[in-house]
Amino acid sequence: MNLVAMKREDLDTLSDERLGWACMEPTFQLIRGKSPSTKSEVISKLTEGQQALCMFRVLYGHSCNSEGEYYAWISYMQDLPGYWTGVIGGIRFFDDSPMILLLQETKTFLEERNHRLGKEWADAAITDLDRDPQLLEVISELFERYKNLTPNTHRIIGNYIRTHPEEFVEIGCS
Repeated sequence: MNLVAMKREDLDTLSDERLGWACMEPTFQLIRGKSPSTKSEVISKLTEGQQALCMFRVLYGHSCNSEGEYYAWISYMQDLPGYWTGVIGGIRFFDDSPMILLLQETKTFLEERNHRLGKEWADAAITDLDRDPQLLEVISELFERYKNLTPNTHRIIGNYIRTHPEEFVEIGCS
């Protein structure tokens, strides 16, 4: 178990988004740029709550800035064994049904598009949005909903961390 040293004051006062980031940053330092096997090994040593947070943060960190990132990262995660199920399982762990439904709706739309166009997940590129007005329109709407839902996801996760700090942090002296 990889606990993050944190002052009680920080646990209580950090924003929900910042708290989730702080609890995962040491793990991300261990796995950033590493092989899939190293990433799997590190993640397997986390608590269930840490794993759930980790997978959400992987999605959020790569998909929160633009429609193109959201589209490309959702597609990319379909091509990485275990990533999509990890993200959905993580969000399910935190019991965030609206986010799960949105992500499943996004995946279904992209699956149907890929099937219709004879594309694979690996074919997705951010520039697809520049070339496909219908794709841009749908992804823009889905991304807007994603941006509207993420504060609630952060709130749910922040509440979970604060009520189960022993899974995430080691409280140090102030």
